[in-house]
Amino acid sequence: MKPFSYERATSAKDAAAKAARIPGAKFIAGGTNLLDLMKLEIEAPAHLIDVNGLELDSIKETRDGGLRIGALVTNSKMASDSRVRRDYALLTRATVAGASGQLRNKATTAGNLLQRTRCPYFYDTNLPCNKRKPGSGCAALGGVSRQLGVIGTSEACIATYPGDMAIAMRALDATVETIKPDGSVRAIPIADFHRLPGDTPHIETALEKGELITAVTLPKPLGGTHIYHKVRDRASYAFALVSVAAVIQSDGTGRFAVGGIAPKPWRVEGADQALPQGAKAATAQLLSGAKPTEDNRFKVTLVERTLATVIAEASDKRDAA
Repeated sequence: MKPFSYERATSAKDAAAKAARIPGAKFIAGGTNLLDLMKLEIEAPAHLIDVNGLELDSIKETRDGGLRIGALVTNSKMASDSRVRRDYALLTRATVAGASGQLRNKATTAGNLLQRTRCPYFYDTNLPCNKRKPGSGCAALGGVSRQLGVIGTSEACIATYPGDMAIAMRALDATVETIKPDGSVRAIPIADFHRLPGDTPHIETALEKGELITAVTLPKPLGGTHIYHKVRDRASYAFALVSVAAVIQSDGTGRFAVGGIAPKPWRVEGADQALPQGAKAATAQLLSGAKPTEDNRFKVTLVERTLATVIAEASDKRDAA
């Protein structure tokens, strides 16, 4: 690990201003991803700004009936909150499907959104990776790509976004709240928060330099049956090959987002509209334009089968009610 300086932020505005002003500065909260990357020298921030004391760790109801989840709320606290479990069960189920209990006790809402890909070529500093070192090339294109993306990728990068929580938030149409270095605030729809790689895969989010996430807001509850189904190589502590986050209403309509297949949580509203027609029709809409490799072509079929499982489970739950 390379040397770095460290300080504790006194306010969100102060943290953002310092991150913009100090070259190589990064925010740190739980550090469950950043510290690993620093040890491997994939990330080498010159300065760390600790935001843990900024009182962004509460969950509050909004005026329109939704919830505002602070950036520093731990994954464990969010998943166990009675309001989240009752009205946004999808989010609880997705969150507890990720990592381990110990990590969820430290990982934060904002940090979870910002976690970086687990592409093995990103983690191997002996191989070229445009996400790690822009312009160096993408070793995954000619390598083993079983776990990597089938849609939304580019000639510069085929890595996938690894998280679970953000897949559920995409299905729920969450909004990411931030503060900029000048003190101004903005709300970013989660659909626009994560970027596709294009020619700049190292730019992963819509955040500007120094911009700090302060909260994630959920709209008023959707009702319906909430299901998160994750397919992975082992039963726990593994990233998804394919995951489906869905909210399905009593008439078979609904919405869903998919993880494990793209550089960001993947949702296509046209695919939502095709849900009543079944998994095959919805998957065709969702994966229109997909470009799988020979190694991961199976994911196209796996998405359809996982979605079919979700639709069947929702139907069974409705029948049992």
